[in-house]
Amino acid sequence: MAVDTAGAARTSFDLKSAQLPVVAVALRTTDAAVLAADLAARLADDPEFFDNDPVLIDLAGVRDAAEPVDFEALTASLRALHTQPVAARGGSPEQMAAALAAGLVAAPEAAAARAAAPVAPAREVVREVVREVEVPAPVPVAGPATVVVDKPLRSGQQVYARGGDLVVMAVVSFGAEVIADGNIHIYAPMRGRAIAGARGNAEARIFSTCLEPQLVSIAGIYRTTETELPENVRGKPAQVRLEGEKLLIEPL
Repeated sequence: MAVDTAGAARTSFDLKSAQLPVVAVALRTTDAAVLAADLAARLADDPEFFDNDPVLIDLAGVRDAAEPVDFEALTASLRALHTQPVAARGGSPEQMAAALAAGLVAAPEAAAARAAAPVAPAREVVREVVREVEVPAPVPVAGPATVVVDKPLRSGQQVYARGGDLVVMAVVSFGAEVIADGNIHIYAPMRGRAIAGARGNAEARIFSTCLEPQLVSIAGIYRTTETELPENVRGKPAQVRLEGEKLLIEPL
């Protein structure tokens, strides 16, 4: 008796396109020892910040470098920081060949251009963190000028307002993350991570009616709250702004 194996295969799984957020590490040097030291120093105060997050290595800044990139050493350093290097892009043909030989895949360089086109409004992306190394990766979904979220964000959830402000009307729980290229307004307890000015806007600010964050960041300058916030802002209406390279947390 003939068996329709093709029919069975079609019902056992579906193939769908997907977009996944990644952390982009944009190289400025090919020196693996310097990269390892700088990465370790950047995360020295929070060595377990990442939770096996996928990493894209952006080579555009070193594309014309004469020295080769030691991808074996670089990926080992990234894995030691609890990330998973998966892809590379923007390099010279020689660099991309070396990246492929090290087990990375080639990411399309047109991704950033596609992200600039109008797409659906921002949505939640379930993952743990995205962190400034060169932040943010150009993968998160684009959105309108202002994104409004009116439901609680649980641990592991993320919302990114590309190109504008983010307004959250409910609690941002510990382990959740809110990101905006502009300002972030949270009219509820802020207990997770807030990253404003994600693409370098140093004028961006973070506002909350009850500030109790894990981390706040503006234009790549961040502060964790392992050290307790001052009494005049902890759990109270407050704003976070950048003055030079110093984050200021002030009562409202």
